[in-house]
Amino acid sequence: LLAGFGSLMQDVLWCFSQVKGTIDTGVTESDIISTVEFNHTGELLATGDKGGRVVIFQREQESKNQPHRRGEYNVYSTFQSHEPEFDYLKSLEIEEKINKIRWLPQQNAAYFLLSTNDKTVKLWKVSERDKRPEGYNLKDEDGRLRDPSMITVLRVPVLRPMDLMVEATPRRVFANAHTYHINSISVNSDYETYMSADDLRINLWNFEITNQSFNIVDIKPANMEELTEVITAAEFHPHHCNTFVYSSSKGTIRLCDMRTAALCDRHAKFFEEPEDPSNRSFFSEIISSISDVKFSHSGRYIMTRDYLTVKVWDLNMENRPIETYQVHDYLRSKLCSLYENDCIFDKFECVWNGSDSVIMTGSYNNFFRMFDRNTKRDVTLEASRENSKPRAILKPRKVCVGGKRRKDEISVDSLDFSKKILHTAWHPSENIIAVAATNNLYIFQDKVN
Repeated sequence: LLAGFGSLMQDVLWCFSQVKGTIDTGVTESDIISTVEFNHTGELLATGDKGGRVVIFQREQESKNQPHRRGEYNVYSTFQSHEPEFDYLKSLEIEEKINKIRWLPQQNAAYFLLSTNDKTVKLWKVSERDKRPEGYNLKDEDGRLRDPSMITVLRVPVLRPMDLMVEATPRRVFANAHTYHINSISVNSDYETYMSADDLRINLWNFEITNQSFNIVDIKPANMEELTEVITAAEFHPHHCNTFVYSSSKGTIRLCDMRTAALCDRHAKFFEEPEDPSNRSFFSEIISSISDVKFSHSGRYIMTRDYLTVKVWDLNMENRPIETYQVHDYLRSKLCSLYENDCIFDKFECVWNGSDSVIMTGSYNNFFRMFDRNTKRDVTLEASRENSKPRAILKPRKVCVGGKRRKDEISVDSLDFSKKILHTAWHPSENIIAVAATNNLYIFQDKVN
């Protein structure tokens, strides 16, 4: 839809039809979705929420009767990943909220994913079972052990068909390595290691070793009063296992090479855009903090999201971004009230489409924004059950800043800041997107002719 569709783009560009959305049955804090992630094939979509649950959706196979209708996503598995804990040494409650989910490439019939809350990363195996063994020798059919003296016949157990059951089992638990809250996890391209990042440190883990990790970045000063910035996000390069980037609350990005030294305190590249003195204000440092950083699929570019903009950086040019997109510049005059209601500290994510030609990120009022890097066109769409029925075409939304407002526009003073799109995901190869709006998950696809 957004790239490579030729002449069809003139009529259907930027129009997404809703595939499926969850039903709103009353919002509780634990139901709020906190992360969304497609797997490497796009056949599965995982969400995590503030209640510590992981819900996996699976894409149904295309119907033979309707070959042009693409498969919809339905619930595949639901399991409790994390539970609330209490750190007695620090008198600190540890929330069960899922901060991030990352899939591992599928190697066999089972699926593997990493999920993390503030302190603990878990590796989960999700597998299917449609047969059950019967005819045990040492156990009866109820699973109770039999008296060995009563066993007179040796039986050969057999496998009987059963209703399909999806099991989620924890295979590894990586704990006790972070003093501060984990904000990022990223799987390395060698698929043997991954990293977890908190405010001041980044640790490197081996999937087979749970009791030891290597600290590869440590920005904690000797005197905490001298602390000037924190780590906000980190990600491995998609192809080079030795390279990773991390962003900071000062709006800077550091690219590190693990071949240089075991401790990557010295970066290989440093990306920063000089601030325009004319735009300097009380809120400058807050809105320049980077909330998300993502490598492009090609590995050539880095995308960062701060409060008001999305920026695309070329790895070969450190002094300024090659592209800057204004997400909601009309909020610049509202920063004072956004500071008072704490919205200015919201952490928005950003994603690439499969070909790196379009980028997407969220905004307020359940709006989400898309930017076409080739045509420089952009659009604002709304994820709302009121105006998007299944298979209905989403209409672009516009925000009015001045006094006069057109019929199809919404005033900036009418925006609902309690409704926000923080978490989004894009199918790795198709124009299918997932948008989390509070406790609702919306899945949109490009218009099907």
